[in-house]
Amino acid sequence: MNHSQTYKTLVAGPAWVGDMVMAQSLFITLKQQNPEGTIDVIAPEWSLPLLNRMPEIDNGIALPLRHGEFGLLTRRKIGKSLRKKHYDRAIVTPRSFKSALVPFFARARQRTGYRGEMRYGLLNDIRLLDKTLLKQTVQRYVALGLQSDTPLPPETPFPRLTIDIASQTLLLDKLGINTDRKVIGLMPGAEYGPAKQWPVERFAELASRLGDAGFDYWVFGSDKERPLGEVICANNNGHTRNLCGKTSLVDAIDLIAYCSAVVTNDSGLMHVAAAVDTPLAAIYGSSTPEYTPPLTEKCEILYRHLDCSPCFQRHCPYNHTNCLLEISVDQAVNSVNTLIEKYPE
Repeated sequence: MNHSQTYKTLVAGPAWVGDMVMAQSLFITLKQQNPEGTIDVIAPEWSLPLLNRMPEIDNGIALPLRHGEFGLLTRRKIGKSLRKKHYDRAIVTPRSFKSALVPFFARARQRTGYRGEMRYGLLNDIRLLDKTLLKQTVQRYVALGLQSDTPLPPETPFPRLTIDIASQTLLLDKLGINTDRKVIGLMPGAEYGPAKQWPVERFAELASRLGDAGFDYWVFGSDKERPLGEVICANNNGHTRNLCGKTSLVDAIDLIAYCSAVVTNDSGLMHVAAAVDTPLAAIYGSSTPEYTPPLTEKCEILYRHLDCSPCFQRHCPYNHTNCLLEISVDQAVNSVNTLIEKYPE
């Protein structure tokens, strides 16, 4: 790439919270290469407030389609509306056929992505994905921002979301939260499926012990996780908040940043916690930290390395989820204590 040229880049972003956070490492890499260049991201509507917390992004462009919806006419209309931008290149992070349509219709000059779903013609810079070389999702994203013959940098830049302190203060006031105790965030959900979810009873026991140890704890998640939050907060001792479904994603960003530490499954909110520099204990079941690690130095990993893991299944194929059951509450408590000791506020 000619670094003296100001590049206009369009990125077709991922469809999941965690993946979108990890994609910030790609955006940072693009900015490092071409500081004066512009980066626009075409992405699901829900992700636009998240993109606003990434200073590298110039414009978030909403793709008003449901998850998995093909929407050819919508993609064509959006792509044609972007032609006036004259993008020098487009980077397509998903490997689906439909995700390459908007950059194609936008007539981006160079359209880069990995081989998948017969995208010949839609992409004109097709890369082969070497999973042995690019073991982590974040490395695969960053590699798309480099020339095909350029090796990965020795260290992948970590995502760093912007925190809105004023919004954080307003949220605490709105929720009636006034605490002098350290706050531990708990994230019991995982959109992918139950094989990535530590049992809610373990989270409840952990919460009880954290409360006894002098911590407040807040449960984060979407409205789907509200019942999990109710179980965890059932023994309400005045030091708990079930925030599941009560906050937007950007609200959660600011509140997670307020926490002294979090305990989380391998989920989108785990990546959010890492990106706001909150110390975290990450619980892995059917997935593995080799593939989607928390992108932070401030972490404790709870992973059993069983013979049957990682299986990457939504449901345990053996119906025992030992990969999760063998992670004890004691281990989680010890991890929290270690994090608080290592990273005092």
